[in-house]
Amino acid sequence: MQRTVINPKTVFNSLQYGFSQAVIVPSGRRVVLSGQVGVDAEENTVGTDISTQITVALNNIEAILAEIDADLSYVVVLRIYIVDSAKNDQQKITEALLERFPVNPPATSWVLVCGLSEPEWLVELEAEAVLPDKN
Repeated sequence: MQRTVINPKTVFNSLQYGFSQAVIVPSGRRVVLSGQVGVDAEENTVGTDISTQITVALNNIEAILAEIDADLSYVVVLRIYIVDSAKNDQQKITEALLERFPVNPPATSWVLVCGLSEPEWLVELEAEAVLPDKN
């Protein structure tokens, strides 16, 4: 899939945090994923720390994309909702993004929230991907 990331020198270096300032996708099929949290297939919360929960949320995104023969390289935007009580652990999010998106990372928004739908959840990820057009 053709995509171009935009990271001008006139704005801060977002690549050090694991995301791009913008992503251009000239064509393709848009896939919008529901928010993913740190739960397994049986709906059990996995881990009590943000590092474990973001890893599981990213694993869930990968599993969903795999169902449509795609992977994380098709993700063009992430929205990350971070519970206020975990705001001091944002470096763990950066580490996870740098690991999963080592080149041409998606555009990303980070939003602090007072809570998620379950009190033990610390982070939720929404993803949008663009797949190549079917010929």
